Amino acid sequence: MAMWVVPMSYGHGAMIGNAVEAPDVAEAPGINDPSKALDPNWYDARATFYGDIHGGDTQQGACGYGNLFRQGYGLATAALSTALFNDGYTCGACYEIMCTRDPQWCLPGSVKITATNFCPANYSKTTDLWCNPPQKHFDLSLAMFLKIAKYKAGVVPVRYRRIPCSKTGGVKFETKGNPYFLMVLIYNVGGAGDIKYVQVKGNKTGWITMKKNWGQNWTTITVLTGQGLSFRVTTSDGITKDFWNVMPKNWGFGQTFDGRINF
Repeated sequence: MAMWVVPMSYGHGAMIGNAVEAPDVAEAPGINDPSKALDPNWYDARATFYGDIHGGDTQQGACGYGNLFRQGYGLATAALSTALFNDGYTCGACYEIMCTRDPQWCLPGSVKITATNFCPANYSKTTDLWCNPPQKHFDLSLAMFLKIAKYKAGVVPVRYRRIPCSKTGGVKFETKGNPYFLMVLIYNVGGAGDIKYVQVKGNKTGWITMKKNWGQNWTTITVLTGQGLSFRVTTSDGITKDFWNVMPKNWGFGQTFDGRINF
C-alpha cells in the first residue's frame, strides 16, 4: 500500500521559510545547465503494485496531486521508494519500466509512467523490504503492473530509465492556502517533469523565490492577492520557462489556471 498523504503546513515552520527576491535566471544554481540532462541509462530495481484495476487507492498521495484522471495522469503512475522519491522532488518525473530476468512471471514490452506518490519504508518488517532504503522500487498501479508481469508474481525484477514526459496542453497551476500563505500545486509538466525551482511574480513585484512545501506544492508568504501572477519554473534537467500572466488580478484560492505552454 503506497498511499501516504502528507498534511499541508500553513504555519511558519522550517519547511516554508521566508520569501526572498529571486536571482536572475543566469544566477540561479543549475538553471539552463546542459550537464543536468536526463540520464538515459537503464538501472535495476523491483516493482510491485497497489490499488485496484481502476486506480482505486492510487489517487492523491504524497506528491500533492488529486484526481489523477482529471489531471491527465490516469493509470500510468507509480509510487517511488525513498531511494527514488528524493523528498518529493522527483514527483512528476517519467520512467520507462520493463520486467526482466524472470521468465516465469515477466511479460514482453514496457510501460511509461509518471511518479505521483511515495512508497514509504516499513522498518517493522524483516523480509520483503521493497521500499526501504537503499532499495530502488516502483509500486505501480495494477493496470501498469499487468502490462509487464503476471498478477500472481506480486513482485518482479525490473529495469528502468528516465524518459522525457509527454503531456497534453499547458502546465497547470492550482492555488491553495489563504491571503497570507499562497500554495501552488504545479502539474502536467512535460520534459523532465520534476521541478527543482519555482519563482512567482506579481504585476507589482519582482521575481520571488517560492519554497517547496511538500510534493510539488510550492509556497510563498508574500501577500499577492489582487495581483496578476506569472511563474518561472525550472525542471530537474536545468531547463527554465517563464509562464506569463497565468493568473488574472481577481484570481482566488481553489482554482486551476493553464500556463498555456509546456516543456
